[in-house]
Amino acid sequence: MFNIIGKRFKFFALSGLLVLVCAVSLAVFGFKPGIEFSSGSMLTIRFEQTVDIGDLRDELSNIGYPGAVIQSTSSGDFQIRTTTLVDDARDNLKQALVSRFGALTEEGFTNIEQTVSQQTVRTVIIAMAVTALGIVIYVTFAFRKMPRPVRYGVCSVVAMVFDIVMVLGIFSLLAGLLDWEFNLMFITGLLAVIGYSINDKIVIFDRIRENTRRTSGLDFATLVNRSLVETLTRSIVTGICTLFTIVALMLFVGSTITNFLVALLIGIIAGTYSSILVAAPLLVIWQNGEWHRLLPWLKKPANHN
Repeated sequence: MFNIIGKRFKFFALSGLLVLVCAVSLAVFGFKPGIEFSSGSMLTIRFEQTVDIGDLRDELSNIGYPGAVIQSTSSGDFQIRTTTLVDDARDNLKQALVSRFGALTEEGFTNIEQTVSQQTVRTVIIAMAVTALGIVIYVTFAFRKMPRPVRYGVCSVVAMVFDIVMVLGIFSLLAGLLDWEFNLMFITGLLAVIGYSINDKIVIFDRIRENTRRTSGLDFATLVNRSLVETLTRSIVTGICTLFTIVALMLFVGSTITNFLVALLIGIIAGTYSSILVAAPLLVIWQNGEWHRLLPWLKKPANHN
């Protein structure tokens, strides 16, 4: 049987190194904000003939707006978000679209201030914080019959934060090298990663709960290791199957959701890793009071007999 828990401190050292690499990447490369997180213009138009949104996106890219965000409305309008358009640029853009797709009507035009975009970022951060709190409460309630159930929730959130750091750090590196932008599709992928990550960890914790009820006489570390081994194949196979789907979407859907798919790709690999090598080992360290081994500057509690 694989002794995963027996090597928990080595895996934590590796995880710490990965976090450090991602922190360096974030510090060096940062993020290039997409149009959703910067000031810009919103142009609403309606064509007299039917226009495919994909063709519209291609044409905007051809005339110098590759990062434009396009949304279609139920009434048949298109809302186009671009960098800030002055009068000449706005007229030139419309003229190019008329030449390509025929007559159009401008239904509305507004400039979007950067403060609005900053509010979007704050909303996302608040949403993630509320999600983390909700996860702790939910997992604590779900494992309320286990000793110290709140630890299951906290370990899940710590591992989830590890996944988020991995996604942000690796995406920052790729974005710096490939000139990608940080946009709402990436945020959507990051939120999807959170859901996937927590689900995988709860599966492992649930097996720990089952084995606790069925098995007696085993120390906690051995019991957790057995639970990990029993769910190892399921975790890895689920991750691989999901990765196949993501790669297929990358190959056939195109660049419109690249950031979403890249966030998922990184997050699923990180989530599978952290479920096995971060969340469960952290639970064992906490239950056994081994913080002094994980954090050398902490003194081992005195043994008063």
